Amino acid sequence: MLRPLLARLRLRLAKTAPTPRAASSMVLDPSRLSVLHGPLQPHTRPGDTTHPTGFRRDGYCWGLADDVGEHYVAGVVTREFLQFSKARGNDLSTPRPGFAGLAPGCRWCLCVARWAEALAASARLGDGVVPRVDLAATALDTLRSVRIEDLQRFAVRDGEGEGDGGDAAPER
Repeated sequence: MLRPLLARLRLRLAKTAPTPRAASSMVLDPSRLSVLHGPLQPHTRPGDTTHPTGFRRDGYCWGLADDVGEHYVAGVVTREFLQFSKARGNDLSTPRPGFAGLAPGCRWCLCVARWAEALAASARLGDGVVPRVDLAATALDTLRSVRIEDLQRFAVRDGEGEGDGGDAAPER
């Protein structure tokens, strides 16, 4: 009498039990997370076909292992940063075939090391040399090299990176 009851109970549980998932499907891919620990947001603005940014030119600053330059920082460039970068051998402002060139206020996925270099140089060159940062579009892997407090200090304010020139230094 107990065996048929247990058999019916097992059958009922089998019908209502959730389907087991593979462990890998339950883990979030860190390359798709922002420094805010939420889903990484696109950095290229909708409709901007002139400056598709990201290592894959898909609009995202993904934290990808195959991106040896680590273009993870979602920056809004300033005139001072463009000059600073050019002086170090990376001219981002001059148009070339396949690249329109950047102007102050443009959104661009920046190398973590170059952003950190600009941060260090700000002590002698001023805060304008450091690009603003869109935290929701900056890859979580950035935090392996840069402190969140430094990124927050230069976080984009409402309206920045929308063609406003992007030259303002952050408030202290």
